[in-house]
Amino acid sequence: MKNFIINKLEYFEKRYKRIKRLFLKNNIINNKKILKKISNEYCFFNNIYIYFKKWKKKKKEFNNILLNLNKNNLIKKKKINKLIKYIEYKICELLIPKDNNDKLDCFLEIRSGTGGDEACIFVGNLFKMYNNYIQSKKWNIEIININNGEHGGFKEIIIKVLGKGSYGFLKFESGGHRVQRVPDTENQGRIHTSTCIIAIVPILPEVNEIEINNKDLKIDTFRSSGAGGQHVNTTDSAIRITHVPTGIVVECQDERSQHKNKSKALSILRFRIYAAKNKEKNKKKTTIRKNLLGSGTRSDRNRTYNFSQDRITDHRINLTIYSLNEVLNGKLDLLITPLIKEYKNNKLYEIFK
Repeated sequence: MKNFIINKLEYFEKRYKRIKRLFLKNNIINNKKILKKISNEYCFFNNIYIYFKKWKKKKKEFNNILLNLNKNNLIKKKKINKLIKYIEYKICELLIPKDNNDKLDCFLEIRSGTGGDEACIFVGNLFKMYNNYIQSKKWNIEIININNGEHGGFKEIIIKVLGKGSYGFLKFESGGHRVQRVPDTENQGRIHTSTCIIAIVPILPEVNEIEINNKDLKIDTFRSSGAGGQHVNTTDSAIRITHVPTGIVVECQDERSQHKNKSKALSILRFRIYAAKNKEKNKKKTTIRKNLLGSGTRSDRNRTYNFSQDRITDHRINLTIYSLNEVLNGKLDLLITPLIKEYKNNKLYEIFK
């Protein structure tokens, strides 16, 4: 553990002991406002103090072993060192500010960017990847909207991911995703580059509570061009809603009922209005050294999927792995785990800088 962290922990230890003494004073106990404040501080410092105390004890044992190193002590040294590393990890976990949104469900939106039909096909690949990952976590999905591509895949797909902590795992997926491969339609074997844009938004109660004034909406109906058998093109059931103040346009044609399509479209509109507000809010926050939390725009080049080299590169943390098929089959933790680790390291840096 680095010296600047140890120095901070020593300060926390002194503060913890001082708070314990404050509890003995009558003027503090009788003042509810001050009591609440120091009680919150006590809860925060208590676990840190316990782990720091364990760390100092094990560190002392470790240093004593180093002074008298032999075969028996070598095994003991490894065990203690492993325990020290675990305690340091727990201390860091306690020091990092909690994001309450991490426990929430989320919306996952995948849109095709540059690349035409190939971009749409890549959206389909990414949806399959996330679907496999979601199943491995035993979460559930609810499809909110699908806009099919003309030659496979999707122009856009929005799903609701229902699973405790899904936002905490998926939030780093927001931004631009780039694919480099030879499309099936390419006769000369040239590699094409296409992009998709992903947005991850936590499902907060305020998303459903966003008020939309009917006067701000321009609603158009048109005939569905999607699946639906004999009912396709017989009624104007598809809905297009334009939110005039923001310029956000939403289409929905999944349902045969115009009423159901309108209800879904309004749900998507609320999601996008909230996402736009959330993006503006995040712009004002500069507490993270590297922008790991993408804005969900094309300008974020988060990741490249190179099929010819079986390679995935996450540009935010300069991570390259040669396990493309594994990741596309749902083993997304190969990328998410290092991202979470880097995010926590950045948070620690902000605390102690």
